[in-house]
Amino acid sequence: MKGKHLKLCMAVSIIIVALGVFFHISDGTFYVWNESDDSTKKTTIVIDPGHGGYDPGKVGINGTLEKDINLAISLQLKKSLSDFGYNVVMTRETDISLCSENDSNKKIADMQKRIEIIEKADPLCVISIHQNSFPDSSVSGSQVFYYGKANDSNPSTSKDIAVSVQASLKDIQNPDNHRQAAANTSYYLLKKTSHPTIIAECGFLSNITEESLLNNPSYQEKTADAICAGIKEYIDTH
Repeated sequence: MKGKHLKLCMAVSIIIVALGVFFHISDGTFYVWNESDDSTKKTTIVIDPGHGGYDPGKVGINGTLEKDINLAISLQLKKSLSDFGYNVVMTRETDISLCSENDSNKKIADMQKRIEIIEKADPLCVISIHQNSFPDSSVSGSQVFYYGKANDSNPSTSKDIAVSVQASLKDIQNPDNHRQAAANTSYYLLKKTSHPTIIAECGFLSNITEESLLNNPSYQEKTADAICAGIKEYIDTH
């Protein structure tokens, strides 16, 4: 029986490879895609883990550094998108700042370097990963931002991507989150990039429950998979 079972498994594997069908299992979710699907071929996506190096970003109630959570989720997102066949470019993959010691304004120099990487990659879209904070520690929930003014009804690729990712975060990360994708005109990266860009604030480090969740590798993976699903949903429907 074992021999027959092994032969059957090998036969199925050969058929799967021949058809170009691949699988990705993450956090109990089972994905299937076909390598011949043109929707993922040569599609470049930039992931920007916010802050890094000298710049910790927000600091949580229990001392969590935003830069570390940003990087952890971004690396998971890179894996998820790569598994679906997308070409992924990262602005950083370690705990570094993109400015030099000689830069007089390190923050601006860091942001300009990120934009330089984005422009060189010429991506379909850019996802900048961040964490939020607020004086009221009861505030929680992920939220996605795009460049634009509130109540602006003009078509926007960034807005469409943000809405798709926000919906996916609600479905996969936290069904109780009722936040909506929001327009923003103040974020430097949103203003200065020439490619569709969103900023995903994955949670509040000022909320003790959410800070704990964001430190959990399984929750980080769930968050990354939610963002990935939202991006793929947008690409597949446009």
